[in-house]
Amino acid sequence: MPEFDGKVAIVTGGASGIGAATARALAARGALVVISDLDEPGGRLVAEAIGGDFVPCDVSDFDANGRLVADVVARHGGVDLVHLNAGVSTGCGIGEDFDLALYRRAMGANLDGVVFGLHHALPALKARGGGAIVATASLAGLVGMPFDSVYTANKHAVVGLVRSAGPALAQDGIRFNAVCPGFAESAITAPIAEALAQQGFPMMTAEEPAAAVVELFAADVSGECWFVQAGREPAAFQFRNVPGPRTD
Repeated sequence: MPEFDGKVAIVTGGASGIGAATARALAARGALVVISDLDEPGGRLVAEAIGGDFVPCDVSDFDANGRLVADVVARHGGVDLVHLNAGVSTGCGIGEDFDLALYRRAMGANLDGVVFGLHHALPALKARGGGAIVATASLAGLVGMPFDSVYTANKHAVVGLVRSAGPALAQDGIRFNAVCPGFAESAITAPIAEALAQQGFPMMTAEEPAAAVVELFAADVSGECWFVQAGREPAAFQFRNVPGPRTD
């Protein structure tokens, strides 16, 4: 029997890149996958190719996330797996090139989309007796990335959310983890792919981080943030503890 036979999965940002690769991998393992994206034509193409379903959703909209989960439950009876993957690059810095609209767009997709998605998915997963959620963060959530400090900030926030909420949710049978990929094929990296190649940065296929997502869906862990780097096996990032207070 396939690993996820009978499971219902939601993949946000599933029209392309890591989301589409994750959707294909889950479907190959027996899951019924619901693609969600603002790119409706692209999302429907992926859904049709894998025998899944498509529901449009702007993840930065709180109520839209609720409607997405409710729609999937109504259509397919429940939700077992959720990949909170939708995200965008920032397109602005802080200082002279700051743009409030671009800032809000990036924070809405990259952070609000994870918080709102988690909030609305929890009741559906609890109704099934548990399940798993994987958020797409980034290596920029583990280290500073000077050329996009806003993106770095919202990905750090996703990592912090996973580390704090993951262990607490485990007691309800819900596993909440994150993948933190380096540069992989996606709409975000496409505009800078040539520059990255010139600087010697290897570009992973979208399937490489997607494989780590699927592995986390099956793993009995919660609150972990797995790095995904070219040429390395994905693994949980080992965070150092902060120094404790002195009592002498």
